[in-house]
Amino acid sequence: MSKKTENKAKKEEALKKEVSEKKQSKKKPKTAEIKKQTPKKEPKQEKLSTKKEEKKEISKKKPIYNFKLFDRWELSSVVIPDISLKEYINIEPIMVPFTAGRNIKKQFWKSKKPIIERLILHLMVSGHKGKKHWRMSRSFTGKYLTITKQIIDTFEIIEKKTGKNPVQVFVDAICTASPKEGITTIEYGGVSYPKAVDLSPQKRIDMTLRWMAQGAYQKKSNAKDSKPISFYLSQEILYAYEDDNHSNAVSKRFELERQASASR
Repeated sequence: MSKKTENKAKKEEALKKEVSEKKQSKKKPKTAEIKKQTPKKEPKQEKLSTKKEEKKEISKKKPIYNFKLFDRWELSSVVIPDISLKEYINIEPIMVPFTAGRNIKKQFWKSKKPIIERLILHLMVSGHKGKKHWRMSRSFTGKYLTITKQIIDTFEIIEKKTGKNPVQVFVDAICTASPKEGITTIEYGGVSYPKAVDLSPQKRIDMTLRWMAQGAYQKKSNAKDSKPISFYLSQEILYAYEDDNHSNAVSKRFELERQASASR
């Protein structure tokens, strides 16, 4: 009996060793894999995150220029009071507002032009009045330098009369004279009638600049003196800044908003 008990004990010990070895063999590769994977993944993620953060920092950093408009008036201190027009009035620091028609084929790209360049272009061709091309800009068509000189003179007149930055006065005049409602024609069964519509900010700016240019030319043509266009343009901007009906842009805004309120 002693031999049988010894054999059984040996077999049980052998089985226990096999089971313990199997358990250890199953556990060892998992721990090894984890140890191998963890040190490889962590530094890669850290490197990627650092690269992305560096790229974001580089993209956020833009060159800061403190150019003055025509080397006279600061643009960094100008504030746009109307929130809806902030993205459409470009007042980035620039010395000479001239983009040479860059990216002109892209839709709505004119909002990235400097606002003073857009005024110059409207003075070159004053736009439509009704369905016809109402009035051309006479000697200013195609002559960029001559009209920039006239705009410098207008800003000098505004600065003398108000004692403020003329660019800030001009931006405030655009915000006050821009209409908020307009009219469209709707047809039902051959009958057309007007309907009030909210205007987009891009159209609001275009309409005010066109009305300012047309008002300045109209006042110059009605007057019998030999004063330059800069005098009448400064009057138009100052009247619009004060929200006075003597301004062509303000009077047109009142008419358009009155028609829109009647056709709601």
